[in-house]
Amino acid sequence: MENRESIIATKKFFSLRETFKKLLKYFGPAFVVSVAYIDPGNFATNISGGSIFNYHLIWVILCSNIMAIFLQIMSAKLGIATGRNLPEMCNLIFKKEVNWLLWIAAELAAMATDLAEFLGGTLGLYLLFHIPLMYAGLLTGVITFIIVYLEKYGQKIVEIVIFALVAIISLSYTFELFLAKPDWGKVMYHTVIPSIPNGEAMLIAVGILGATVMPHVIYLHSQLVQYRNTGNTLEEKKEHLRMEKIDILVAMNIAFIINAAMLIVSAAVFYKNGMVVESIEEAHMSLKPLLGSLSSWAFGIALLASGLSSSAVGTMAGQTIMKGFVGLNISLNVRRLITMMPALIIILLGIDPLKTLIISQVILSFELPMAIIPMLLITSQKKFMGGFVNTPIEKVIGIIVASVIIFLNGLLLYFTFMGKV
Repeated sequence: MENRESIIATKKFFSLRETFKKLLKYFGPAFVVSVAYIDPGNFATNISGGSIFNYHLIWVILCSNIMAIFLQIMSAKLGIATGRNLPEMCNLIFKKEVNWLLWIAAELAAMATDLAEFLGGTLGLYLLFHIPLMYAGLLTGVITFIIVYLEKYGQKIVEIVIFALVAIISLSYTFELFLAKPDWGKVMYHTVIPSIPNGEAMLIAVGILGATVMPHVIYLHSQLVQYRNTGNTLEEKKEHLRMEKIDILVAMNIAFIINAAMLIVSAAVFYKNGMVVESIEEAHMSLKPLLGSLSSWAFGIALLASGLSSSAVGTMAGQTIMKGFVGLNISLNVRRLITMMPALIIILLGIDPLKTLIISQVILSFELPMAIIPMLLITSQKKFMGGFVNTPIEKVIGIIVASVIIFLNGLLLYFTFMGKV
C-alpha cells in the first residue's frame, strides 16, 4: 500500500514538474507587456493620486487591471488564431483610409508612451547619480538601444532582461511598503469601494486608466505570441492560448500589486504627513527624511528600471504599429532617435516632468477605443478567428470594457470644459 502511494506521489511530482516546465516555455510575452503597465506614467499618476486623495483611487487600479487582463487575452488570442498581429489584421480587413487614421492615432499614443518612458529613465539616472538631465536623457537613449538590439539574438533574451527589470521594480516597492506601514484596513476598503472625491480626482483616475490599460501593448501582444505560435492544429493553438492566459494572469497581477503599492506608499507617506507631491524629484527627496535614504534609493532604482524597460518595449510596439498598419519598415535606431526628441525638448525647456507624464497618460486613455474596438470587431468574426471566435459572454464583456473607457473619457471632457480640473 505504501509503495503504491509512493508511486502515485512520484507520478504527481513529475506531472507537476512537466507542467511547470511547459509554463516556463510559454512565459514571457505577458511580462514584456506588463512593463507598460508599470511604466513611469504610473509613477506620476499613482504618486499624485496617493498624495492628494489618500487611498481613495486604489479601486481604479483594480478595475483597470481587470480590463487589462481581458484585453491582453483578446490580443493574444487574435495573434494565436490568425497568425498575424492586430495592425496586420486591420490592414487586411479595413479600407486604406481607415488604416491611415488608425495608424496616426496609434503613433500619437506611441509618442505619448515614449515620452513618459523616456522621461522616467532620465529622471531615474538624474535622481540616483545626479547626472544632468540632458546627459541622463542621452544615456537613457543609449541603454534603450542596447536592450532593443538584444532582440537580434532572439525574443527570449529580451524577455529575460525585461523580467529582471520587473523583478527589480517589485523588490524595490516591497521594501517601500515595508517601511511605509500603511493602514491596511483603509487599503482593503478603498480597493473594493469606488469613490471619486472631485473633478481633479477624475483627471487622476482617467490618468491611472491611461497609465494602466496601454493601447500600444494591445497591438504588441498579438505580435509577441508569434514567437511561440508554431502549432498547426486547433488543439495545439488552444493549448498555446491556455498557457498564454496563465502568463497574462501572473504578469498582470504582479503589475497590479506594484501599481497599488505605488499609490499606497504615496498615501501612507505623503498624504499622512500633509504633503501634496507635485514632482517626481520632490517624491524622491521627501522619502529620505520620512523613511530614510534606503527608501529614496529604492524609489530611484524602481523608476530607472521602469523607464529603461518600458522604453525598450515602446520601441518594439512602435515598429509593430508602423509596419502592420501602413507597411512602413523604419529602422529601430531611426525610430528611437525620432521618439527621443520630444522628451529632450521638454527637458531643455524645463517643463515639469510630472505634469507632462500625467497629461501623456490622459492622451493614452483617449486613444484606447481606437485599439480596442477594431480588436473586438475582428475577434468576434468567425471567418477570421475560426474556433477562437468570441463567445457571447466575451462579446458582452468587450462592449462593457469599451463603454466604461469611453464613458470615463466623456466625464473627463465634461470636467475639463466646466473648469473643474
